[in-house]
Amino acid sequence: MTTDPVTDVLVIGGGPAGSATALRLARLGHAVTLIDRAIFPREKPCSEYMSPETVRHLHGLGVLGTLDAAGGAALEGTQVFGPLGSRLVGRFAAAGGTPFRGTGLGLPRRVMDAVLLAAARAAGTMVLEGIVAHQLVRDADGAVAGVHARDADGAPRTLRARVVVGADGLGSIVARRAGLHAQGRVRRTAFVAHVAGVDGLSMTTELHVTRDGYVGINALGGGIANVALVVPAAATTAARGDPRRFFLERIAAVPGMRNRVSADRIVRDVLVTGPFDAMCRRSTTDGALLVGDAADFFDPFTGEGICTALRGAELAAAALDLALGRGGPVTDRQLRAYRVARRRAFLGKWLVERLIGYGMLAPALFDRAIARLERRGMADTLIGVTGNFVSPWKMLNPGFLLRMVM
Repeated sequence: MTTDPVTDVLVIGGGPAGSATALRLARLGHAVTLIDRAIFPREKPCSEYMSPETVRHLHGLGVLGTLDAAGGAALEGTQVFGPLGSRLVGRFAAAGGTPFRGTGLGLPRRVMDAVLLAAARAAGTMVLEGIVAHQLVRDADGAVAGVHARDADGAPRTLRARVVVGADGLGSIVARRAGLHAQGRVRRTAFVAHVAGVDGLSMTTELHVTRDGYVGINALGGGIANVALVVPAAATTAARGDPRRFFLERIAAVPGMRNRVSADRIVRDVLVTGPFDAMCRRSTTDGALLVGDAADFFDPFTGEGICTALRGAELAAAALDLALGRGGPVTDRQLRAYRVARRRAFLGKWLVERLIGYGMLAPALFDRAIARLERRGMADTLIGVTGNFVSPWKMLNPGFLLRMVM
């Protein structure tokens, strides 16, 4: 067994949350090691949609120029099609608030994640790929002190750190082994593919809501679209053994998607992720902190998991910088500032996400709300809120909510 030297921070997961956290901490002068089970670049099931606020975070990390040059798609806003025929169109540039620019960005995670990881490495992070963490290391007092892992050859390896950052997504090993993971009731699963030549593809993201799920579609550049089918997790038993067939059959049954996606146009096969509505009972414990999807992911409908990951990384790095500067063990009490900051930053958006997610369970009411938002000129506000650059409290007030349904 290989035992690595103790580092300041051990980040588990090389997605946006993990790479951004590592990048920020390395720039602050901390010794950071990041491990991921994958070898980059790698594919990742995701909506691959970024609002102007996500773009702002990427600019702050110093990688936006590289990503813009990679040939993604400039996204102007979102169209939502209700289950009974209603429709709204919201545009970033008309939403108010403080958008970084008038467009978001559609770009494959294969590209974006590799760029962020390379930036973290360039900042001084030790990046170890093909390493699978499977258990936590505990110190004599029971605090998290590292992970037991296996390398690409299956050889055991122990990595120790003053603090472990769980950025390892929905099924986070860190969250589960630390007893922090919890599962909600709105269990949905996504089937995601890259499709060429989708008829009617524009620079506006589409969300087609049905009675038992929805389909999301957005441009990625180069004539390629990300197409995501989201259904109740219970329905996925029909996909066993042939997720592509399930994906195509369910897509074809959605009125706004008929004849727009076919098997011969799929250029990256169907990947599956979920179930969603995963959360943590607590985002910190002695020696460990959760960030990104490992900490909370309700549903991909708002398409802003990347933004939450990058903002969460910013909050995590600030809290960890202070805790590490005190010397000695990093305790749950020292990380309280992170929990408080997360609640302040995300509470309103959490409520909006759940309002939308549970609203879809009542198709007639959801359709009525979509129609009224469009007719009463409120669609741009909704898109600004879901895009994180308009305050969620613009929606979460009695006046707005009553106008939405009455």
